[in-house]
Amino acid sequence: PPSLQYGIVLDAGSSHTAMFIYKWPADKENDTGVVSENSMCDVEGPGISSYSSNPLEAGTSLVQCLNEALKDVPKEKHAGTPLYLGATAGMRLLNIANPPASDAVLSAVAATLKSYPFDFRGAKILSGEQEGVFGWVTANYLLENFIKRGWLGEWIQPQKKTLGAMDFGGASTQITFETRDTIEDPRNEVMLKLYGQTYKVYTHSFLCYGRDQVLKRLFSKLLQAESYQTTIPNPCWPTGYRKTLALSSIYDSPCTEKERPSLALNTSITMYGTGNRTLCALHINKLFNFTTCHFSHCSFDGIFQPEVSGNFIAFSAFFYTVDFIQTVMGKRVHLPSDLKDAAETICATSWSELLQKAPKLEKRLPDYCAVSMFVYLLTTKGYNFNNHSFPNIAFQKKVGETSIGWALGYMLNLTNMIPAEKPSSHKSMLYNYWVILILLFVVTTLTSLVTAICLLRCSKSLTI
Repeated sequence: PPSLQYGIVLDAGSSHTAMFIYKWPADKENDTGVVSENSMCDVEGPGISSYSSNPLEAGTSLVQCLNEALKDVPKEKHAGTPLYLGATAGMRLLNIANPPASDAVLSAVAATLKSYPFDFRGAKILSGEQEGVFGWVTANYLLENFIKRGWLGEWIQPQKKTLGAMDFGGASTQITFETRDTIEDPRNEVMLKLYGQTYKVYTHSFLCYGRDQVLKRLFSKLLQAESYQTTIPNPCWPTGYRKTLALSSIYDSPCTEKERPSLALNTSITMYGTGNRTLCALHINKLFNFTTCHFSHCSFDGIFQPEVSGNFIAFSAFFYTVDFIQTVMGKRVHLPSDLKDAAETICATSWSELLQKAPKLEKRLPDYCAVSMFVYLLTTKGYNFNNHSFPNIAFQKKVGETSIGWALGYMLNLTNMIPAEKPSSHKSMLYNYWVILILLFVVTTLTSLVTAICLLRCSKSLTI
């Protein structure tokens, strides 16, 4: 079997960090051995952006997973294993709010990563567009939409359409898809040349529209509506649920700072659930701006978007939300109306009933009504999926054993494992093995056939 090579990517998201170790055959031809996930490790604790007041802790938080990497990657491969850290919307927000703190966190993280025997190649903050495009590359690479191995080991370019990618994290959400339409805003256009093919891709990342930031913004709107009283109703929480929050937990983000009240941030407010699906939808709808558009088509907030076309894959919190609806609530999601009905059902379910259905999900359970309603409004009113196009969305976490997200696409790009040019037409080493096996099979079959004919003739002559 061919020797394996390894690569490590730390996905430093807004709510947590995950480490992915990838492996691929050390194929001599263009280093284009097919990459798969070897293992992954979830870093304990919050995302690195939450360590802004104690940057050294950000580096320390990664140690447990990095120690796992020392075991998972063979020792003789350590020095040749590239190691990357990419930070996403949580660090983008910290970089807006406090650039020196953002730099300090990245420096601390880099110092920890450099102390390991891998080939450390940098800790960077990805732009929203990079996050979207690398997620699109990952999904289409794993589904072999760019290129695949033929059964003789040769490279084949399947004449398949690429699929769109939709990511939903803690602080941002991305939509990326190939389009033939004119992309009216050049900031949303990316031209990619992969394996000799050119792809015109539309992408946009909506900062402050990730799950955690949406909830902060929703709470801020509720507080505004109730004139910042100390006890207020939350129509998106289930009846029977209440919680006391400090204002600082809502207004500690650039996504909410414009609505920050003059009250002291250590002020506590208590919210209690009323499970009112109509009011909940009304408040979530206010998080979007559907009125301004200077292009022929917009999604929301004045952002250009061509019409969605083809198949899509929706991962991260899109998957977890729909998976909750299907597995916990027992409702299928095929059409937009299914998603709306499911969201309304969750909103109408009491806290005690929800706890009974999913006790292990207690921490996130109160917010499934709001998040499901948000996903419904984002996909239908925001991205303009309808009864015809919505069924083309696959809500999926993995392809085979490999997680979908930007991390694999990021590594493939930085290690140049997806060449711009078409791979050479030479067959891989695998081809030679196939030729030998086929020849052996033919020779064995012919030998058996000749032997059988000889035996048959001999037995006939003996009978005569």
